[in-house]
Parts: sequence; structure tokens; C-alpha cells
Amino acid sequence: MRILVAGAGGKIGSQLLTSLAVNHDVTGYTSSQLDITNMAQVQTIIEATQPQLVINAAAWTDVDGCANDPERAIVVNGYGAQNLAIASYEVGSAILQISSNEVFDGILNRPYYEYDTLRAVNPYGYSKLVGERAVVQMNPRHYITRTSWNFSHGGRNFIHAILDAAKAGKNLRVVVDEIANPTYNDDFVAAILQLIDTGRYGTYHLANSGSASRYHFARYVLDQAGFQDIEIAPISHHEWKRPSTPPIYASLANVAARQLGIVLPHWQDAVSSFLEKEHLLQDVTS
Repeated sequence: MRILVAGAGGKIGSQLLTSLAVNHDVTGYTSSQLDITNMAQVQTIIEATQPQLVINAAAWTDVDGCANDPERAIVVNGYGAQNLAIASYEVGSAILQISSNEVFDGILNRPYYEYDTLRAVNPYGYSKLVGERAVVQMNPRHYITRTSWNFSHGGRNFIHAILDAAKAGKNLRVVVDEIANPTYNDDFVAAILQLIDTGRYGTYHLANSGSASRYHFARYVLDQAGFQDIEIAPISHHEWKRPSTPPIYASLANVAARQLGIVLPHWQDAVSSFLEKEHLLQDVTS
């Protein structure tokens, strides 16, 4: 399959590029090579490439940045996705949109199903919601893939931040009432590859199974990395001041993908696999 990946310089996009290259004819464009907010450029590149599938891994993922500049968030995450959806439809290509658990409001106190009502509570989530709706409206051959709390190798993420703080002897304060699915990028990308092989368009929740608070996520990381003696102070989300307001209970239930045989590992197994590859996993049984 000929596949075009927009946002190939990011963590998800770069890994998709590497993984897809094994069995597909894939071309990747970084954000500097393809500005998804530039419709003329999007149409020119997609017309020249003639992909059978366009994957939109390009996004502004700075949640607090989006809160400070909500209009830019809509332009990039919403109308950028719309441009890709229109241009892909014009050449007869399908499109896969990567979205977020933050399109939900977090008030149900249960995991969200794929077709629960969308209601974002912050500008980042709203911009991703706009992107989803644009893709659905503009290209009937679409996959919407939602994920949450992704962590990946290379660069800095929540796991690295917690471990760095522990090593530095800092007092750890972590929110205990914000809940979602910690998701390993390796598992997310593998699930996308499985999904596109099915050719079954629709909306899918591709997050590691099980849910956790930020606090319990951090506690598990520390315990697995040999920092069992490091204490964490559990705090309310009200005590962690930030520009963006996250949905409080935004765990995702994988119902649709499971029907296709696509099941991601439990988040604790995913964290352990990540730590092992980073050479940070300790033998906690000894």
C-alpha cells in the first residue's frame, strides 16, 4: 500500500514511518516539509504522491500551549486535518486521523466508548474534536484512532520526568484524581498497523488496557525502576495549577478494535516493557 505520513518528525509519526516501511511503500513529511494548514501545499503533495492512505500524525500537542492560543490550536489540529481529509478524498485515498481521549469531558466515571458524546473541556481537546468531525465529514473512508497519555522512547515524557525528579531528590507531588490509559507508543503504532490491514474504517480506541491515575502511574514507574522507598504526595487536580483543564476521568474502552482481534497489553505490562528497553527496569522480586 502507498502511504503518506504527515508529521513524520514527531514521536508517533517517525515510528509509524519505520514500522510501515517493512511492508508498505511509505513516504513521510515532517511539519517543515508539509504544513498541513497550507491547503495548496497539501493538495500539491498529495496529488504528486497519489497515496492510498494518508495518516495524519501532525498535530500541536502542547496542551497548555493550546490553552494559551486556542485559535492556533483549531487551525492546526482542526483545519489542518480538514485539509488532509479533502485532499485525500480528491485522489481517492483513505485517511487515518490520530486523536485523543481529551475529546471527552471526563464526567461519566466510566471508560468512554467509541461513540459516546464528544464534549471537550479544554482548547486542545476541542481542536482535536474539530479535526475528527472534519475528517468524518470530508472523507467517508476514514479511521479515527484515539489514544491517551502516550509515552515513547527518545525525548522527555511523564516517565522520564518522574524518574528524573526521584533521582534528583525532589519532593514528588502527583495528581491522584485525573484518570486515563497510560499508553506505550510501540503498542499504539503496532495497533494502527493491524487496523489498516483490516480495511475496516471507523472510530477506534487504541490505548493500553486498564486505567490509572497520574499518581498510580507514577507509583508503578518508581516501584518498577527500583525507587520503592521514594514517597509521592497525592494531590487533587485543583492543587496542580496549569493553563489547561484536563478531563478528570477520560479512560478509553476498546470495544470496536477488539472485535477485529486488536487488543493492546495492560498499561502496567507496557510500562515494564518500556523500562526494560530503556535499561531502567529493576528486579523487584529480589
